[in-house]
Amino acid sequence: MSTVPQDVSATIAALVVYPVKSCAGVPVHEAVLTDAGLDLDRAWMVVDADGNFVSQRELPRMALIRPQLKTFEIILRAPGMLALHLAIDAVEQPVRVRVWDDEVAAYDMGAVAAQWFTDFLGQPLRLVRFDPEHRRLSSLKWTGGVEAPNQFSDGFPVLVASEASLADLNARLAAAGHAAVDMARFRPNLVLGGVEAHDEDRLDVLRIATGTGIAELKPVKPCARCPIPNIDPATAASSPAVGDTLQGYRQDARLDGAVTFGMNAIVLQGDGQVLRVGQAVSAAFHFD
Repeated sequence: MSTVPQDVSATIAALVVYPVKSCAGVPVHEAVLTDAGLDLDRAWMVVDADGNFVSQRELPRMALIRPQLKTFEIILRAPGMLALHLAIDAVEQPVRVRVWDDEVAAYDMGAVAAQWFTDFLGQPLRLVRFDPEHRRLSSLKWTGGVEAPNQFSDGFPVLVASEASLADLNARLAAAGHAAVDMARFRPNLVLGGVEAHDEDRLDVLRIATGTGIAELKPVKPCARCPIPNIDPATAASSPAVGDTLQGYRQDARLDGAVTFGMNAIVLQGDGQVLRVGQAVSAAFHFD
């Protein structure tokens, strides 16, 4: 019996966890994969007085909040603020909050955390933790009927991008007289090395041998881009260069002309497997 050869051999060039939705990411050398994405990714979220999530779209200074993950706590730092230490497994009262069109169960993180975010971002806010007993599923339309849980992400467990896609964008920015940008603008969880620009758009299941098993991620939906990539994560200042440049070559017919960069992926298998930077990734191209 013959086997179909893999079309692409890539590597994991970077892994990034975003513990608090819309705050800075934490680059990691390794991360535990769960059915809902990388462990602790988007496990916390900032909400307004009505329980609706807030993000850099309205509050660009969220980019300046830098989490650090320790064994038993998450530490949040921001300019001019004392560090906020929170126990990873401690929560307070249950609440209902809203992320996009989904109302989900969560836990409030208490008055100290609420005051910290309120003081730094300048409006009444609270920090909440996703309730792991709540099952929030990605759009079945895009997953092909596969039930793919996620926490407070915009809609899918894992975002995949590639080094080559960023290099291509930076070449276009340079040609237009703009400064290069880094991958932090696009907030991916998994960055592929060793592929061509935007190969991630055309790859089928990503297969990763972890040493103790197999992890499989399936890209299912192009990631439509809002204004967040225009925000410099180092300064929270915004300029239109990135969005304008992407508009010139990344209008995606699959999303009715929306500008896209990167692919949203679901976890087919590998709950509990450890992903590491440098691991090999194999995949075949798919053609619709």
